[in-house]
Order: sequence, then structure tokens, then C-alpha cells
Amino acid sequence: QVRLVESGGGLVRAGDSLKLSCTASGIFFGNARMAWFRQAPGKDRKFVGAINWSGGSTLYADSVKGRFAISRDNAKMTVYLQMNGLENEDTADYYCAGSRKPSLDSDAYSGIGYDYWGQGTQVTVSS
Repeated sequence: QVRLVESGGGLVRAGDSLKLSCTASGIFFGNARMAWFRQAPGKDRKFVGAINWSGGSTLYADSVKGRFAISRDNAKMTVYLQMNGLENEDTADYYCAGSRKPSLDSDAYSGIGYDYWGQGTQVTVSS
């Protein structure tokens, strides 16, 4: 049974940093591309960023490029999202997603490109 568990969310001030973690079990993590999505209140879920199986390639949404960074530790079966310079607009529930595909192809930006999802962790950025 595949399980993704996010942690690290919380309430922070604008300009602060926060690091989210997502630990996987039940899948061959080392061969899976991973991603983060987020969903703000009343809005659709949106792509944040993705990382390929080795950690050698990453993709980011324009809204977070230069502020957020994805990394992974395959030995720990964990993917991270380092968020710096947080803004009010970053307030959302953040979801970890895993794919049976290893690389970052055209559907890496979309939810349909992922097979497994975590329950989410809430990030609230206050002014």
C-alpha cells in the first residue's frame, strides 16, 4: 500500500521560510518522480514543482521560481520543499504527489501525471 505523509506546515509571517517534508512508503521511491501541488481556499489545485527520480532535474511554477526549491533523499524516501520569501499568496494546503514515471515529461506539471497523493499540510502566511 502506497502512502505519502507530508509534514512541516504551519503559520508563518510574510518573508519567512518553511520547509515541508513528504515521506513515502510502499513504492519504489528511488524510481519515482515526485511533486508538490497546492490548493488555496476556494481555488483549484495548482502545480508548485517537481523533481525527477535522481534529483538531477527540477521544474517549478513561475509563481515560486527563485523562492522555492525541491530536493529529495532517496535513502530516506523523502522529498522536501524549501520555501523562502513566503508571501500571503502562498497560503494553501500543500500536497505531495508521486508518479510511477521517473522523469519530468510533459505531464509532470499536471495532477494527471501522478498516481499517489498525500493528505496535505497547511501553510498559512500572515502579513
